[in-house]
Amino acid sequence: MARKTIDCRTMPSESNCTVQIAGEEDEVLELAVQHAVSVHGHADDRELRDGLRAALRDEEALHLEEGAFVQLIEFHARDLDGVRALGEEWRERMGRETTARWIVFTADRDRADTYLQFVAFPDHASAMRNSEHPVTTEISKRMQEVTEGEASFRDLDVVHLMRI
Repeated sequence: MARKTIDCRTMPSESNCTVQIAGEEDEVLELAVQHAVSVHGHADDRELRDGLRAALRDEEALHLEEGAFVQLIEFHARDLDGVRALGEEWRERMGRETTARWIVFTADRDRADTYLQFVAFPDHASAMRNSEHPVTTEISKRMQEVTEGEASFRDLDVVHLMRI
């Protein structure tokens, strides 16, 4: 049976909760109910359970397959906190509309203030839909204010995976 996950970041919330729960479906549902009741003040009723069950997703931690698409973005920044804040805002505003599956930020050990971001998508078409989304367009323009110079992009098709 596929592991399930539920993420508070995808739910409407005044507290901007970032809790994510993963496990077998029944375990995740029970923990999510407990969390919703104790932290968010919801009543444990059928409506809550149905809503949480509908929000369950298959766990895909850094899942990638042949035919997927990865975008590599290199940028320079002295204000990494500003970059992170815009990334969090993008994720929050995109919610379930994003087609990105995961994002990894890395720092180049050999070049100060140089960062690489890997963004994975199921395929190239999904990446293009994500890039054309108005939220992505707006955040990309604002990202230029906290980075130095132009970011460079590499579009990469996944042609082979070696699982270890």
